Amino acid sequence: MFSRSPFLCGDSLSLMECMDNDCYHAVVTDPPYASGGLTTAERKASPARKYLSSSRYLSFDNDTRDQSTHFLWSVMWMQEAIRITRHGGWLMVFSDWRQLPLTSDALQVAGWTWRAVVTWDKTEACRPHQGMFRNQSEFILIATRGSIGKEQDRPRVFPAGVFRHYLKPSDKMHLTGKPVPLMRHLMTVLPPGSRVLDPFMGSGTTLVAARDLGHVAHGIDLSPDNVRIAADLLGVPVP
Repeated sequence: MFSRSPFLCGDSLSLMECMDNDCYHAVVTDPPYASGGLTTAERKASPARKYLSSSRYLSFDNDTRDQSTHFLWSVMWMQEAIRITRHGGWLMVFSDWRQLPLTSDALQVAGWTWRAVVTWDKTEACRPHQGMFRNQSEFILIATRGSIGKEQDRPRVFPAGVFRHYLKPSDKMHLTGKPVPLMRHLMTVLPPGSRVLDPFMGSGTTLVAARDLGHVAHGIDLSPDNVRIAADLLGVPVP
């Protein structure tokens, strides 16, 4: 499926349904949160309006579902993710504080074994909320397909559960982009030479981090513009 390019442009759920069983060691991704507000009207605003006041970054689709449909959709893609992941393989999925309970429920309904939550501390440089605590954290839910095996067989690494990193605007190429150092940090627990899929790749920083660590990574995105951005970032032809 990825014979000509590390990217596919299209609907991730439909494309994952065409993949073979047990073909990846990990699915590492930052899906749409369908968040950004406490009311239906707030959640249905465009991502560019909900998450950022600047028009520098492209907006994206599929971020306006209500809680019920977002839960069902999350279970559906996570079920495909576990099917294409080898036994003992990993799921690492981003969430904000609003959708953390929903995401933890969805991954367990899909069959994953929930293992941990890693926190990305975006530092005090994030937008303040007067009279309220800063929303400077995003969360990465860590799960596996069953057992991760004996401790002596795992990589000898002990990564921190909180990763503090300021993402400079000049290093960001997507509205909800994640920093490459963070993605490298997450994937240090993977076996050498792992195959990694990011079904919601955005600007492709997961693929860059995986390449830096010697893994093979593939990405899917619904937006042709994001695919072009990722191709430029990795220095490969646009599919």
